[in-house]
Amino acid sequence: MFKKRMVYFLIVSFILFSALACNTPQKKPAKPPEPAKEEPEISLYVAETGEIKKIKLEEYIKGVVAAEMDVNWPIEALAAQAILARTFTLEKIEEGGVKARGTDASTNIEEFQAYDQEKINENVIKAVEMTRGEVVKYRGELIKAWFHADGGGKTAASAEEGLGYNKEPTPYIKSVEDPGINITVEENKSWQVSFPVDTLRNAVQQVTGRNPSQINSVEIAEKGPSGRATKIKVGDVLVSGPGLRLALGSDKMRSTFLTGISIQGGQVVITGKGYGHGVGMSQWGARALAEQGKSPEEIVSYFFRDVEIVKEYK
Repeated sequence: MFKKRMVYFLIVSFILFSALACNTPQKKPAKPPEPAKEEPEISLYVAETGEIKKIKLEEYIKGVVAAEMDVNWPIEALAAQAILARTFTLEKIEEGGVKARGTDASTNIEEFQAYDQEKINENVIKAVEMTRGEVVKYRGELIKAWFHADGGGKTAASAEEGLGYNKEPTPYIKSVEDPGINITVEENKSWQVSFPVDTLRNAVQQVTGRNPSQINSVEIAEKGPSGRATKIKVGDVLVSGPGLRLALGSDKMRSTFLTGISIQGGQVVITGKGYGHGVGMSQWGARALAEQGKSPEEIVSYFFRDVEIVKEYK
């Protein structure tokens, strides 16, 4: 009799426990924690007036986006630019900002990045607001948020190839097909520029400290993985492709993605494609991807390897 009661008790207990378990509310998955940081206020040196003013970071980013990209382009492309501009700004501030001015940032493009408050429109405002606080990180650290106008069909495989930059590893830089080639302006698809040989000589001296003895020939001596000229032989002197471009003028020698270089009648004639150093995000490529329906985050991730886009502040 005792055994029967014990079995009965166990059965009832099991049923009651099962019923209670079924009615116990299940815990919902925890949401990712909201960023605790507040939007930074930065000090900005205004080169046009010489004043130093305090400005909220998001307001500053609007002026950068307006200056760096056509404000009438798709909002998603502008928003991708905003993510990179915000990343660039915070990474530079981490490095010490504009030490010559004692400020976090500057409107002088030689010192920091372009800025034009007058060009801000509704597109820019929406683009910045939709990516508020978003930055690009690689293994928890802010990246070097490089971008350029047009990759000439393919972006550079490394910072060293496109910029001659080797101060630190930048494994998040990769070479990808640049869809901007299909919609870009003609001068980015193919360009040509000529310089007097003496101008070339001075540029080589500026970069290398050496004077080419006789400039009877000029040729591409080395190319990087994407096809960009990393070394150019001028007479008997080897010069960095990115360095020579800067010395000759980056608005004249539009890229190092060269299709030809030669001496013709006392002039060095250079032909190429693309506009800019080719590292990171192509702006024309960003526009093309935006027109394909890609989000700002998808656009940025297309051009950089193994990065994450995080909300740095609320």
